[in-house]
Amino acid sequence: MKLFGTDGVRGEAGSYLSAELAMKVAMAAGIYFKKHSHTNKILIGKDTRISGYMIENAIVAGLTAIGYDVIQIGPMPTPAIAYITESMRCDAGIMISASHNSFEDNGIKFFDSYGDKLSLDVEKEIEAIYSNSELILEAQATAKNIGRAKRIDDVIGRYIVQLKNSFPSDISLNGMRIILDTANGAAYKVGPTVLEELGADVIVLHDKPNGFNINDDCGALHTKDLCNCVRKYRADLGIALDGDADRLVIVDEFGEVVDGDQLLGAIGVYMHETGTLKGNAIVSTVMSNQGLEDFAESHGLKLLRSDVGDKHVLEVMKKNGVNFGGEQSGHVIMSDFAKTGDGLATALQTIALLLKTGKQASQALRPFKLYPQKLVNIKIRVKKPLDKIKGLDAKLKELDKEEIRHLIRYSGTENKLRILLEAKNAKLMNSRMDELVDFFEKALNA
Repeated sequence: MKLFGTDGVRGEAGSYLSAELAMKVAMAAGIYFKKHSHTNKILIGKDTRISGYMIENAIVAGLTAIGYDVIQIGPMPTPAIAYITESMRCDAGIMISASHNSFEDNGIKFFDSYGDKLSLDVEKEIEAIYSNSELILEAQATAKNIGRAKRIDDVIGRYIVQLKNSFPSDISLNGMRIILDTANGAAYKVGPTVLEELGADVIVLHDKPNGFNINDDCGALHTKDLCNCVRKYRADLGIALDGDADRLVIVDEFGEVVDGDQLLGAIGVYMHETGTLKGNAIVSTVMSNQGLEDFAESHGLKLLRSDVGDKHVLEVMKKNGVNFGGEQSGHVIMSDFAKTGDGLATALQTIALLLKTGKQASQALRPFKLYPQKLVNIKIRVKKPLDKIKGLDAKLKELDKEEIRHLIRYSGTENKLRILLEAKNAKLMNSRMDELVDFFEKALNA
């Protein structure tokens, strides 16, 4: 059974992602981690979705049933789980979150003892265990070997200290006004605390989670409120996080959203100029704009591309000895400070860039022009293999002749097809996009 998508196990809570599936996935993962166990402890965190209670209890039941001791820390950002898993010497960490999805969905993300996301090979091994009912039955503990679970509430301080230590000690946020949108998600406590303790005047939006309002017309995917508030309060910067705070969107002092690729370019070249960029390269995905690649090359840097997903970005970073990369969607990995995308860590490094250079966000964070690019998501009924769709190959060859860069893929977390086109001729690109959308609507939804 295929369980893992691009970022863990994800689906509608209570239907696909049922309590039964969550418990069985936890047992399968626990059996795998037992092979490499050092402390017999697994850490669990979650975001603010109502279904987090159900899934957390199911995971705890599954892990304790095979003899694992469980530490529950409640709502915390995904990058905090990666960091705390390693710092508390746990065998693994689990984050219950569907990231930027609406509250109806939920997901299960795994980290190994080093705080790294699991490789494809490990995911396949867990899937194989999941499908082996006999092995799961044999692994269940009895009597004194059944695991324990305890909840601790003070680990938030560890992550706050980690974030503050990542910020240069010779500067502060005194006199800086920042609007922070926490998306009613996992960073609703830690986000404002870090910025305020570093000296900023912080105005917080969407920090009252009720189980249903996570990502609801707010956060990194919905920045209207943030943009309006930056203009209204004449703030220096706006920061929008998503539900589990592993991605961010920056809004400049004029209330305009900064493109994710431009942010990657600005930070990457700044790190290069200050001698902190390793590997003489930036890593991004196949979806990043060609303008980023041209900008990097103009500064003597390579742009290395990975498959979509921050774990794939990290794999390419490790392989090439690079310490900076990310996705245009706002997942930014600065491996000197975090093991995965970390919205707050990236925000702090962006602010440090602004303070060190003495520039405003509108100047510093748009260092190059983007090629016209358009991304369209189509809701679909079935994920038919792309190479089996009649007529698609001919259409792609036409795009190649017209020098239109294209990327067409299914979402790993939703029933959607993503179509990305990029070209110097925006009018031609938009025309071809309309044709492709019509083509796929008929091919996949007829």
